[in-house]
Parts: sequence; C-alpha cells; structure tokens
Amino acid sequence: MSGGRLIVVMGVSGCGKSTLGQALAQALPGSAFVDADDLHSREAKAQMARGEPLTDAQRLPWVQRLCDTVTDHGRRGQTLVLAYSGLKTAHRARLRSLGVPAYWIWLEGEAGLLDARLTSRTGHFMPAALLASQLAAMEPPARDDPRVLTLAIDASPQQQLDRALSWLSR
Repeated sequence: MSGGRLIVVMGVSGCGKSTLGQALAQALPGSAFVDADDLHSREAKAQMARGEPLTDAQRLPWVQRLCDTVTDHGRRGQTLVLAYSGLKTAHRARLRSLGVPAYWIWLEGEAGLLDARLTSRTGHFMPAALLASQLAAMEPPARDDPRVLTLAIDASPQQQLDRALSWLSR
C-alpha cells in the first residue's frame, strides 16, 4: 500500500476521525497524517468556538488549503491520511479532482453518541452546540461508491482500523 494516494477519514465532529486517521497513518508505511482542523484559520476556529457555524463561503479558503496540502503530498508520491469532516459533496469533489487516487472512510453514528463524545471532550475549539448544524450540513457520500467505506462509530478503534486496512488492501 505505497504510492501517492489520499485516504480521507470523514464525518462530523466527535466521530473519531483523528483517532482512526492517526492509526491508519502509523499502520501505512511512509504515510503522513494531517488533521484538517489544523488548517482552519484562527478566525474560523474562534467563530466555531463561539458556537457559530461556518458558511459554505467561509469554508472555501480552508478547502483550498486542504487541496494544496493534498497536491503537495501527491507530488512527492506520499500517501496522505486526512481527517476531514467532508460535509459537502462539492468540497469532496474538489479533492477528488486533484489527480491523486482518493479513498473515503465515512464514520457514521447516532447523534446521541456523538453528543456524548463532544460534551466530554476538552481542549478542542468545536463545541457540542455545533453538532446539529454539522449533521444538517452533512451530504453523505454515495454508499455504492467503491471508493467509500462506511464504518460505525460505535465499533472499537481497533475494529475500525482492522476493517479499514483490510478494505484499503484490496
């Protein structure tokens, strides 16, 4: 499983994107991990911390930074594991159009479990109050797309990792 490709671990806040993404990057030799949250501007993080969701227009510069990051890793032939909400189909299409083979792992689960995770999480700018807006904004990927794997968030991190690695090795 080497070569330049993009593996996006996607879903709303609290689904476990970063946990699975980091584990995948560690399990895939020569891979890099990027958390899309780290590429948000200070202003965007402050706005979300106040409980104000971003608009699609406000997300565009962030999506461009993600595209630049993917392109950079692709040029180097490096696999990039990206933890990214991927709420909008149009934004995911921009990443798909970059010429880097892209695979999507969608972490899906019940709002109650997501809320419990967000409520107990500390040290992150994204408040639980924005969960409803993220769930409303989520445009799910096509379930019949062979480059999309859907995983339940109530599976253990090890179960998610094992299933993702098995799927990626096909």
